[in-house]
Amino acid sequence: MITNETIPSAHHVPVMVAEVLALLRPRPNTDFLDGTVGGGGHAAAVLEGSTPNGRLLGLDRDAETLAVAEQRLSPFSGRCLLVHENFSRALAALSAQGWDAVDGVLLDLGFSSLQVESEERGFSFLRPGPLDMRMDRREELRAADLVNHASVTELRRIFHDWGEERAAGALARALVRTRAKAPVTTTTALVDAVEQVVKRTLGSRLHPATRAFQALRIAVNRELDHLAVFLRDGYRLLRPGGRMVILAYHSLEDRLVKGAFRRWAAPCLCPPQVQVCCCGWSQQVKILTPRPLTPTSEEVAHNPRARSARLRAVERCGPKGEA
Repeated sequence: MITNETIPSAHHVPVMVAEVLALLRPRPNTDFLDGTVGGGGHAAAVLEGSTPNGRLLGLDRDAETLAVAEQRLSPFSGRCLLVHENFSRALAALSAQGWDAVDGVLLDLGFSSLQVESEERGFSFLRPGPLDMRMDRREELRAADLVNHASVTELRRIFHDWGEERAAGALARALVRTRAKAPVTTTTALVDAVEQVVKRTLGSRLHPATRAFQALRIAVNRELDHLAVFLRDGYRLLRPGGRMVILAYHSLEDRLVKGAFRRWAAPCLCPPQVQVCCCGWSQQVKILTPRPLTPTSEEVAHNPRARSARLRAVERCGPKGEA
């Protein structure tokens, strides 16, 4: 059970709030879905903007951050409902509340400072703690399970595909040698093993363990799998004229979002060689951000974790593809 004593005290700073609000356009009598409510920063801004009767359904797979959001959003309790659920099940979550669709959807795909700054969660290479990395602690798989039991081939694939680590093969082999002597069960032990292979390059701000930790986090939480599920038909969450905003923080996520938005905005999905359309598809959205928006230099100076954010947005079309 989550109590006040177990709720993290860290304050999560939401990213690109002004840009999110400008695109979502919260106003009275509108409904919103925040699929990654986190600490509740974006949700609070949307609820303030939709005063007095706008509603928001907030989802998060992390019970601890959801508890923080519940406290932060308590002034809006009559207009805000929070559910412990993964955004990949957003359509089912919406239906369970009796909502047919919403006027705005937000996904912030970053993991929050509430998670990073909790040593027991094992997300950070800068803090000692158990090698966990689960966003949803109802799940069984931990980062330590992968590090200590995955094959060299699987570890190499994880580090190469999801961490874009150049030394993926060498790192995988080094971890297998290390775990043969003693299990790697802490963040500190993993950092030590990584630093034997991945060296900090001159002038780089990137910690040698950054890519390895990212890759394991993505693998443990199946982040790209859940995003792909959402992006199959997430446009169905929106009413005509409704808008969706997604904040991504690395190229793997952004590539999926960009591809899905282009597919949703296409008038036809037939292969180029097909001269007469037979796919039955019609344009579902209009792209609002031909190029991703990025945070201002002022925001990055205030909140360095925002520096890699890429924001993309679409608007749901009306009948016959009309926006």
